[in-house]
Amino acid sequence: MIYLDPAAFDATPLANDPFPHLVVPQFVSMENVARIAADFPRLPGPGAFPPAALKLGGHFAGLVDELAAPWLRQAIEEKFAIDLTGRPLVWTARGQVRARDGGVHTDTKSKLVTLLLYLNEEWPSKAGRLRLLRSPETLDAPVVEVPPLGGTLLVFQRSDRSWHGHLPHVGERRAIQLNFMADAKIAAREQARHLLSARVKQGAARLRAAAPFLSR
Repeated sequence: MIYLDPAAFDATPLANDPFPHLVVPQFVSMENVARIAADFPRLPGPGAFPPAALKLGGHFAGLVDELAAPWLRQAIEEKFAIDLTGRPLVWTARGQVRARDGGVHTDTKSKLVTLLLYLNEEWPSKAGRLRLLRSPETLDAPVVEVPPLGGTLLVFQRSDRSWHGHLPHVGERRAIQLNFMADAKIAAREQARHLLSARVKQGAARLRAAAPFLSR
């Protein structure tokens, strides 16, 4: 592996409070985070962008290839005692968040396991840190708080009690999200939905860029 640290993953024990999860600091070294950040795709705004909507290259593309390797699926199966055979893996890139993002939720039932790999070179803000919670009632009583600092990996098994969210943050917050999905049809539908949303945002960004010239 060039970018990922399987030994760090293997050495991290599974935690069960408030729900099954693990946090792996420096799953990607800060040196590699800097390289990957330089090749992070340009995103036209907040939201999730699937690979079909992106131009991938350099170290970012190399990272994505490593994340799709069979060993990671197998390692998650062993940690969480879950069978992911035949479960499709989908991923999206995320680069910005809005004030309304980060509300408490559990992810949809179509997602079996969620992985979040953060790619921010620093994170001084108290906002935007993902909080794992025992209930949906408040963000103010986190059991675990995960700063979205570059190289940190969070993995959790989705359930009806996998509550999480973060305090409002506006601006850049880079991450790759991967999900093992319940079935291929749901995965394809999810990717198509993200692709349509991405195309709309990309079209709007082009219009905004052209507006000063069109008004002349």
